[in-house]
Amino acid sequence: MNLRHTMKGRTVLTAVAITTGLVLTVAGCGGGGDDDQPDKAASSAPAENNDKGNDQGKESEAAEPDQVLAEATGNGITLKVTSATRDDGGFVTVEGTVTNGSSGSWVAADWRGDERELAKNGGSVAGASLVDQEGKKKYLILRDTEGRCLCTRFSGALRQGESADWYAQFPAPPEGTTKVSFQVGSMPPASFELSEGE
Repeated sequence: MNLRHTMKGRTVLTAVAITTGLVLTVAGCGGGGDDDQPDKAASSAPAENNDKGNDQGKESEAAEPDQVLAEATGNGITLKVTSATRDDGGFVTVEGTVTNGSSGSWVAADWRGDERELAKNGGSVAGASLVDQEGKKKYLILRDTEGRCLCTRFSGALRQGESADWYAQFPAPPEGTTKVSFQVGSMPPASFELSEGE
């Protein structure tokens, strides 16, 4: 009897295993093929459109030149101010580019300022200032506790025809002040309007 029950149990287990295998095979083959294809097509089509949209955005961004708020030229060096934003923290961030149009290399040595504390900033925009003509106030560049300016420090000389980006941060003039002048080194002042930060 034991042998009979054992054989019957094995037959039942074998039948269950085969049936389970067939069910899983049919579910695996029949359920996913057609359903996956529309999803892939739907997801790939928008992706292509998104890529084209991004490319168009990149092209339009590249096509737009930087807005120049002010420009000053002296000794073959051209300084451009492209952004001047009043930030929530009580300071103004001024950004722009400098281009060496002279016949030799240019180092921003006279831009670092005359103060002894600023000398360790090397070739930088540390000697820059903002001038509020109406309020008759001059705002010097912000510094950290070690005397390092909150500004661009140039890593080396600009060769003829080269340009570099720069930034400088200053205490913010009073809210009513909208027009200021940027002065650095022997460059003539560059006047522009401040914009509010976002």
